[in-house]
Amino acid sequence: MVEVLKSGLYDTIQDLGRLGFQEFGVPMSGVMDRYSATLANSILGNSSDAAVLESVVMGPHLKFGSETLICVSGAEMKVSLNSKVLKTNVVYPVRVGGILKFGRLRDGCRSYLAVLGGFQTEVHMGSRSMYKGITTNYKLRRGDVLPIVGRVDSELLSKRHESALFSAIKRNDNHFEAQEIEVFKGPEFEQLNKRQQEQLLSTVFTVSKDSNRMAYQCDQTLDNSLAGIITALVLPGTVQLTPLGKLIILMRDCQITGGYPRVLQLTNTAVNRISQKNFGSKIAFKRVKQ
Repeated sequence: MVEVLKSGLYDTIQDLGRLGFQEFGVPMSGVMDRYSATLANSILGNSSDAAVLESVVMGPHLKFGSETLICVSGAEMKVSLNSKVLKTNVVYPVRVGGILKFGRLRDGCRSYLAVLGGFQTEVHMGSRSMYKGITTNYKLRRGDVLPIVGRVDSELLSKRHESALFSAIKRNDNHFEAQEIEVFKGPEFEQLNKRQQEQLLSTVFTVSKDSNRMAYQCDQTLDNSLAGIITALVLPGTVQLTPLGKLIILMRDCQITGGYPRVLQLTNTAVNRISQKNFGSKIAFKRVKQ
């Protein structure tokens, strides 16, 4: 088990999400940055859907009550194990009593901690992803205890650790630093006039402080003369244009339907990348062929 000694800004347990319940109004949820989370799991030899701990900007302090292997991926936070600074995308063994601390954010926004076998927290509707009203808790708090695979075979630990030493996983800096966000035309894109379309695709936007797991917002506004639409399907990556000209980029915890025009749709890669943008980051939409 892993005990939360100190919680970070917003720590949750997430896997690849809750599928098949959208008709009942249940969001997909799941890790915001699938690229980083699945990378950490793959380095450990876990399944891609193994539950990980997602931290935003500032992570937790954790105490391990079981021997295991860990891997941290995603945002560059100053992470230490028993005061030894760790690198991202590298496997480390943790002994009983080990203290893992997430410190100052260096770049990116979200960090992912994977443990051998994944976190074994409660399953609701086929997923361990935390979400308010679905799981008992919607974020981690001090004193929480997170089950992990117990009694890991020491020989397996040794083999996994040794094999990882021969693997050099180069960090994809472009994933965190690129300003361009690739998009397709949304269902209502063609309802914009040419000037509005050009403005949408040429403006450099700033990520608003009013951004979270449900949606990212942009500080800048656009000219908007579009009427609302009949409530229609939306999904992570849908870009809505409000009557006041604000852009809302829906993320993993988004609602299932919406009534604002859907002017753009982010690619899967773009959803991952924008989730690593912190408040104040600059983004620009780059249209790609569908």
